[in-house]
Amino acid sequence: MDALIEQLKSLALTQAVPFLIKVVGGLVLWFVGRTLINGFRRVLNLGLQKRQLDATLIRYIESLFTGSLTILLLIAILGLMGVETTSFAALLAAAGIAIGTAWSGLLSNFAAGVFLLVLRPFRVGDEISAGGVTGLVQEIGLFATTLDTPDNLRISVGNSRLFGDNIINFTHHPHRQVTIKVPLQHGGDVFGLMNALKERISVVPDVLQQPAPSVGVAEFTALGPVLAVQVWAKPSLAGAASGAVALAVEEILLSAGYAVPAQTAQQLVSKAS
Repeated sequence: MDALIEQLKSLALTQAVPFLIKVVGGLVLWFVGRTLINGFRRVLNLGLQKRQLDATLIRYIESLFTGSLTILLLIAILGLMGVETTSFAALLAAAGIAIGTAWSGLLSNFAAGVFLLVLRPFRVGDEISAGGVTGLVQEIGLFATTLDTPDNLRISVGNSRLFGDNIINFTHHPHRQVTIKVPLQHGGDVFGLMNALKERISVVPDVLQQPAPSVGVAEFTALGPVLAVQVWAKPSLAGAASGAVALAVEEILLSAGYAVPAQTAQQLVSKAS
């Protein structure tokens, strides 16, 4: 019995005590490492906020930063406890390559989402046309962007498709131009009609006075000149302004005895049929 007790003491001194010391050292390293990581994360957060980056992008950068340092901390703790970390690191690298290959589409959307949040070609609330979709931006995520279409449909578009296409931002500028073309026949009072149109459209609701509305000759055709009636409106009111200006133009044309050129009328009939 005494011999067994001596063997247990020897085993405790040679195996258990060093293992407990490693466990305590690992716990201390964990708490110290987590404290340092949290401190670095706060500094990173303040630096990103000073650069006025998007809140979503800040959160993902913080998560990526914290996750990477936590993995390194765990590898360091395993090494302290005597665990072979070379094969573990190789396993992580292989898993990363496999996941990256399987999720190549998601990663491309992620990269495009980061660029969209940093470069800011559009913001939430802007009306855009990109990736074959036109609508009001509701959310810019790191993988997909959500838009509401004019007919009240919600569409989520992958960021890589948006970023790889031409992006038309209809609401970036404070005002937007609306143009309506009016074909005329030769021999009419073009200048009188232009003055009447300009006077009428200047009092149309939702039409801005600055920049001022304009009426000019856009082109000459074999049938006659083509007038371009141009007004400016706020982006959110451009559709209403376009309809109101079209009605005002029709009112002036009818009062002036306007007749559609014969060839233009035939084209309209053929398109309708």
